[in-house]
Amino acid sequence: MKPEIDAIQYAMEQTKVLREPDRRIDTFNATRFRFTIISELMDTVGKVRVRRGEVEAQKPQIIKPASYNSVELEGFDEKARELLDWMKKNGQEPVFFQYGFQFKRTQVHEEIISDNLEMVKERVLEEAYREDDPMMAVVEGVDDAWEIGLLKFTIDMIEKSQSINQFDFKRRGLL
Repeated sequence: MKPEIDAIQYAMEQTKVLREPDRRIDTFNATRFRFTIISELMDTVGKVRVRRGEVEAQKPQIIKPASYNSVELEGFDEKARELLDWMKKNGQEPVFFQYGFQFKRTQVHEEIISDNLEMVKERVLEEAYREDDPMMAVVEGVDDAWEIGLLKFTIDMIEKSQSINQFDFKRRGLL
C-alpha cells in the first residue's frame, strides 16, 4: 500500500462519531449539520484541537438508468445482462440516490485546548447534549487527517438516510 493510502485507512479506522445528529438527511430539502471534531495534536502532549463548522447535504437526487443498455457491465458475462433485462421486465428497476455535500471551510473555527483528550471529549459532549441541537455531530479523529473524519461522518449519514429517503420518494410516487 502507498503511504497516503495507509494514512487514509488509519484515519478512517480511528474516526469515531461520539454523538450523531438526531436528524437524517432531508429527502426534499438541503440539510445542514453542525460538527465538532476533536483531535489530539500529533507532536504535542496534552494539547487537543477542537474544530467547529458546518457541512451541508444537498437534497438527494434520484438516478435511474435511462436504459439498461447504458449500464456498463465490464467483466461480467451475459447472465448479468439477462438479470438486468429480467429486472426491467418485472418492474424492479434499480434506483440510486446521489447525495451532494458542500464543506464550507470559511465556517470552520478551531481552538487548541491544553488538557487531555478524555477531558476535552467529556466537556464537548456535555455542551452538545446541553444545547440539544438535533443537527449536531461530535466526532473524534486524527488531527492531520480531520477532513477524512468529516467525510466518514458524511458517508455514515448517507447510509443512515437512504432508507428514509427511499420511503419518502415512494410515498410521493416518485419511485
